[in-house]
Amino acid sequence: MQKLLIALLTVLPKNLMSRVAGLFASIPLPGPLAALQNRIFALIFGVNLDEVKDPLSSFKRLNQFFIRQLKDGVRPLDDTQDGFASPCDGAWGMCGTVESDTILQVKGRPYSLSDLLGEDASRFEGGTFATLYLSPKDYHRFHSPCDAVVRRSRYIPGALWPVNAAGVNEVDALFAKNERVVSFFEMPSAAGEIAMVPVGATMVGKIKINYDDKLTSNEGRPGCDTSYDEPIPLDKGAEWGHFKFGSTIVFAATPGLVDLDVQPAGTPVKLGVRIGSVNV
Repeated sequence: MQKLLIALLTVLPKNLMSRVAGLFASIPLPGPLAALQNRIFALIFGVNLDEVKDPLSSFKRLNQFFIRQLKDGVRPLDDTQDGFASPCDGAWGMCGTVESDTILQVKGRPYSLSDLLGEDASRFEGGTFATLYLSPKDYHRFHSPCDAVVRRSRYIPGALWPVNAAGVNEVDALFAKNERVVSFFEMPSAAGEIAMVPVGATMVGKIKINYDDKLTSNEGRPGCDTSYDEPIPLDKGAEWGHFKFGSTIVFAATPGLVDLDVQPAGTPVKLGVRIGSVNV
């Protein structure tokens, strides 16, 4: 079934399909109908409505509900000085050490870090990497795992393959083919850098970065590299973007910077919990 799905998507216009899905998800509904739509979505996908900050009727469009905010306090932030916090809700995927420019998509399916990041990949040789998968039930805003500044970002256009089991198991170099944004995080208290990479997926497939509108994905824009004259500061736990459906965050750290508390693939993780340590 997975092979059949991928074979079908091979001949379909995935990016166009995703833009059309985005238009449907943007149709406003009256309050009672909007609340019903959102409740049905939550029931189908298992969204915990007790965590949602605003009333269901306030989300007139499905894509507004998808990027819902959470009530204060439901995602406690690790407050240790050296703690590296999860940047999102989701589940652990593959993680490990960057070796010979190679990281893992799934066991037995390697791909090139250079293909994922671009020309900066060599600095991450010997460092750690990890993949975190988000499902439709998850909170889809992402936050900074540590105190950092962003000096450079890159938007890389691409396809919009699904990032579910079918895509991960059947599409080679999936994350290096899909639409993605690369933001380079530098830490004031440590020498090194983290490449944070939100990756888009089929259906809507849009990534929105709070500090730079040019980095919004799946809008038919060309790729871009941006250096900021004024570095963008991000406190640990600060929101810096969101997904409008999907997807995945891949990150890689330069050697010696981050030690991860690795968990088996599929282990759930919540935004803000400690998933490793920064060598400050």
